[in-house]
Amino acid sequence: MSDAGGPGSGPARPTRMAEGSPVRAVELNPAAETIYLGCYTAEGGGNGAGVMVARRDPATGQLSEPTLAAECASPSFLARHPYRPVLYAVNELAAGTVSAWSVHGDRLRPLGSRSTGGSSPCHLAFAATGGHLVSANYVSGSVAVHPVDDDGALLPRTDLQAHSGTGPRPDRQAGPHAHMVSPDPDGAGLYVVDLGTDAVHRYLLDPATGTLTEPDPAVAATPGSGPRHLARHPDGRWAYLVGELDASVTAYEIDGAGGLTERARVPASESSAGAAGGAQPAEIAVGPGGRYLYVANRGPDTVAVFSLAAPDQPRYLAEVPTGGHWPRHFTIVGDHLYIANERSGSVGVFGIDPSDGVPAPVGDPVAAPTPTCVLPGF
Repeated sequence: MSDAGGPGSGPARPTRMAEGSPVRAVELNPAAETIYLGCYTAEGGGNGAGVMVARRDPATGQLSEPTLAAECASPSFLARHPYRPVLYAVNELAAGTVSAWSVHGDRLRPLGSRSTGGSSPCHLAFAATGGHLVSANYVSGSVAVHPVDDDGALLPRTDLQAHSGTGPRPDRQAGPHAHMVSPDPDGAGLYVVDLGTDAVHRYLLDPATGTLTEPDPAVAATPGSGPRHLARHPDGRWAYLVGELDASVTAYEIDGAGGLTERARVPASESSAGAAGGAQPAEIAVGPGGRYLYVANRGPDTVAVFSLAAPDQPRYLAEVPTGGHWPRHFTIVGDHLYIANERSGSVGVFGIDPSDGVPAPVGDPVAAPTPTCVLPGF
């Protein structure tokens, strides 16, 4: 399985917690909120046991020591149901599956698993209506759709769309590698980012049948860029695509039909892609209010901050160490940013300065086994 977004990329992950990984106990506000962590287990070369849960103090941002919420194989990416207390994960395995759990305090009660019809699913998200879960199979380069019932349990797959093509990087782009699903906040459209073919596909989901159609050709990203994830601006007019293979950020304008037009392209990090220790970006997100853009850069192990004062021209502001190694994913909750440092087995906690958008550490990182995803809870 891949720790750089797909199998065969980057050095192997450690199979145990790094020595000296920080563990700290914190006293939390009684109104603490839930944070879930996805991770790699032994099946994916990691040392986790399943989905972890921690408590977040909303006032200080502090996290409690994570505990096991549900045992399962390599739940590498997580998603919440839009309006039900149900949690979902892709199980990033050769024979990929998606799993669901109903939430009962800090415990998760299994609602079953379903095959994704492909290999190594690495991302999933709900369509706007909450009736269908869409997942991206990385190795097989396909997109799966599962409806859910009234309790949030997964029903049999209703569609599987296979991508085709290659890219100019034979080591990473010998075939399609679907990497992310980004549904429209409202409506039936969704983007699927494909790292292997340098493409962003635009699909429409039929809520009656659970099937996908692709009315227009995929948007071609820069050849060899290896697009990984896409972030949307809250005004609905802009999207930002991060290239894992060339360490780039591309700004797109979104038209009324969901079409993407490139407006700018900037480096994701001051560390050049491909060099020793060079950047291999992972997650990208727009902060609350749409003022700042954030990119996690593996290699230099930083989070880069960009101003979106002009949304069509991201402007580099700063780059902050993540406090660990190989920042695979992060999430922003209120004024705090939480970073899954996969290879150092820790979650970095940062407060975001509202005056300039730059994160600063809040205490020491919290130990977690091979974390790959951070998700706010219910």
